[in-house]
Amino acid sequence: MSAATGDVGGGTAGAGKKIPAAGSMPWVQNLRRFVGSGSGLGSEALMELETKRILVEIFKERQQKSAEAGSIPPFYKKKPEDGSISHRVQRLAKYRFLKKQSELLLNADDLDAMWVCLRENCVIDDATGAEKMNYEDFCHIASVCTEQIGQKCKKFFSPSNFMKFEKDESGRIAILPFYLYVMRTVSLTQARIDMSELDEDSDGFLQPHEMESYIRGLIPNLAQLRDMPAQFVQMYCRIAARKFFFFCDPHRRGKACIKKVLLSNCLQELMELHQESEEEVTDTEQAENWFSLTSAQRICDMFLALDKDTNGTLSKQELKEYADGTLTEIFIERVFDEHVRRGKVGGGNSREMDFESFLDFVLALENKDTAEGLTYLFKCLDLNGRGYLTTADIHSLFRDVHQKWIEGGNYELCIEDVRDEIWDMVKPVNHLRITSDDLLNCKQGGTVASMLIDVRGFWAHDNRENLLQEEEEQVEEQ
Repeated sequence: MSAATGDVGGGTAGAGKKIPAAGSMPWVQNLRRFVGSGSGLGSEALMELETKRILVEIFKERQQKSAEAGSIPPFYKKKPEDGSISHRVQRLAKYRFLKKQSELLLNADDLDAMWVCLRENCVIDDATGAEKMNYEDFCHIASVCTEQIGQKCKKFFSPSNFMKFEKDESGRIAILPFYLYVMRTVSLTQARIDMSELDEDSDGFLQPHEMESYIRGLIPNLAQLRDMPAQFVQMYCRIAARKFFFFCDPHRRGKACIKKVLLSNCLQELMELHQESEEEVTDTEQAENWFSLTSAQRICDMFLALDKDTNGTLSKQELKEYADGTLTEIFIERVFDEHVRRGKVGGGNSREMDFESFLDFVLALENKDTAEGLTYLFKCLDLNGRGYLTTADIHSLFRDVHQKWIEGGNYELCIEDVRDEIWDMVKPVNHLRITSDDLLNCKQGGTVASMLIDVRGFWAHDNRENLLQEEEEQVEEQ
């Protein structure tokens, strides 16, 4: 013991002797115990130590819960209750965010100023007379607009935006397509902000009453709807909103995705009503635009004319009078089987078509060439719910059309010949059956559906060459 002490005290240890490990020195162990207990630490250090301990406990608790729950991840988060602090904070954050985004948008004066800058700093193409700009002009206009309007217009003058547009042999782009791009971007962004404000639960989807509120807010800004009678506004909003849900809610969940609404043709069709006067639009165009006042009144009058007993719904017998009674009986039966909800038990003839179902019915018949329209109709054509049509199904469906055809005084025809013609038109992948994908891919699905459900549709197909010739003659006369 004394020898060891002497060696240390005298410093006689050789230079090559190893230093003992920290764990073997008693003073190191005592220091670690002292620091680990928290004794002698300041208040901040103690707080950090306590925070670390709590976080480790929470982490271990979550790990344990995850291990007990298995490998299924959480997929549902309960929404905050109305009136709760969490709900209020969420609404306030949403309001501030949307307000900030709205402030970053170009207003009407900004757009006018941008158009003036574009026209003053562009060059005229000698060959076409179009107003164009090259990339140097583009950058110069960007700096001028930034000075006059502010930084919020700078994002439109990026190199990537310039490359989006078609360029001539001199590398110039036309200013009009660029300006229309800016206007459309601003319009879509403003529409998204407006829809998000109406999205009560902030899930990115609009429910029917929220979509109707959005359309109601647009009416004063749409030139062709400003003079709409006040008593018709609510009915118009129902009719207009239904088209959005028909095309943007294919699974009929009762809510439409805002992003899908913004990208749909429906919104573009609605915005066409910005034109100052209906005189600029022909009667045919007004009738074809679902959102026009003329079209909405036509649909409303049609429903009221079919509703003989004025109970607000349509029976099968009443719906058979649609389109002058040219639709087949088997098709009407299938529409009620597939797309009409059952009423309450004990209500007499409980299965009747309400106004919303009638709107879907009209939309499907007027948009037979679209994926949504064909999906609606295919469910009616698929008599056995197997997901495909066989030759027997075609025969059963066309039998009613054939009967109406003969009753109309037309020539005799062979059902088998029509069936073979349909098969040649569709060219299904499996030659024994026709699927909905086959109808979509053949580009003639709407025509095939018309041939099977409507005698007038079959007549139009049978006389297609004569009708085409008449259309060409009318065009030549104009």
